[in-house]
Amino acid sequence: MTRPEFDVSRWERAWPALSYLFLLLPTVFALLEEWRPEVVILAAVTGAWQWFMVSSRFGRIERPVAAIVYFVVLLALIAVLIRVDSLFAVAGPGAFIQAFTLLPGWTAYLGVAATAAVLIGARPDPRPPDELVFSFLVTVLVASTVGLFVQTISKQNRERKAMIAQLEATGARLAAMAEENASLQSQLLTRAREAGVLSERQRMAREIHDTIAQGLTAILTQLEFAENVIDDAPAARSRLETVRALARDGLNEARRSVQAMRPAPLQDARLATAIEDVAAAWSRTSGLPVPVSVTGEARPLHTEVETTLLRVAQEALANVGKHASASRVAVTLSYMEDVVVLDVRDDGAGFDPGTVEPSIAGGFGLIAMRQRVTRLAGELEIETAPGQGTGVSATVPAITADPGDA
Repeated sequence: MTRPEFDVSRWERAWPALSYLFLLLPTVFALLEEWRPEVVILAAVTGAWQWFMVSSRFGRIERPVAAIVYFVVLLALIAVLIRVDSLFAVAGPGAFIQAFTLLPGWTAYLGVAATAAVLIGARPDPRPPDELVFSFLVTVLVASTVGLFVQTISKQNRERKAMIAQLEATGARLAAMAEENASLQSQLLTRAREAGVLSERQRMAREIHDTIAQGLTAILTQLEFAENVIDDAPAARSRLETVRALARDGLNEARRSVQAMRPAPLQDARLATAIEDVAAAWSRTSGLPVPVSVTGEARPLHTEVETTLLRVAQEALANVGKHASASRVAVTLSYMEDVVVLDVRDDGAGFDPGTVEPSIAGGFGLIAMRQRVTRLAGELEIETAPGQGTGVSATVPAITADPGDA
């Protein structure tokens, strides 16, 4: 069974009232025996002095000197009351309590000794010296024991107030930190949302460039060929059929890109087969054969990995068709232990990478390829120089496919 905890806050409110009670009781009994105006006046002065110094404004006795002056005057008034009527010795316990409650440090024990001396010495009836000394010692011993209890209570009260103040300050700091964290979280969410929007814009830009832009470029190329053979109806019709097929594939691919689905060539095939299909389609439109070789053990990869390498292959071949004027093109897909490497090389005109700037007319493809590859913590290397052909090499981690990707 746990011991109930002493409520120090109640003690703080109770001890001043006890002092008034120890003064009121002897006053009432003394007046019941005999009406004496001096008793009423002295008791009223003593109560007023206590109220003025302790109850009305506690700040008046916060300083040790003020507390000592108050206590000396209080003992003097109690001594006079005891000389008038010995019943006022009952006021002694109230003085003992105030000695330990108000007086600082060792002066509290001096206050107890002084109170005991007043209670014993102020009595009008004479007693033997040895009896006075014995009563004094017993009174001091008992009062000091009670005083230690009172001091312990007061110390607990001060510690409790300090702890409450510290907890309130800590709570205020925690509230401020929580408010600051909420503000930071809001800022982080805003920045994350902005980053997400930017990432999505970049993704859509890449998808548009890799699908619609390339499809439109191929359609324009076929229309130019058809215009050149306009007098040859079968040849023109063949070119128009190719245009129709390219437009249909581009439309389907655009729809899939908007829905963030896998590229059309990867819907029903794995990466190696999809790249072979892309190379074959590019060969049909350009008239240049593109051999595709696969090394290592081909295995299913994560959708983002396969999509990235497929887009790099599409973009690299599209750049060959638009800029290289090459006579040979080769694509190599290499499966290694922890990475997959795609190489697209041609013997065309080559270029100076430092002079390529992104624009509506072109140049965005290199940026799109690099963004795609670096987003997967991969590397994109472009080896080229004017008149020496171009080699595009994309290396990405060989992340295995999720079960849902199969």
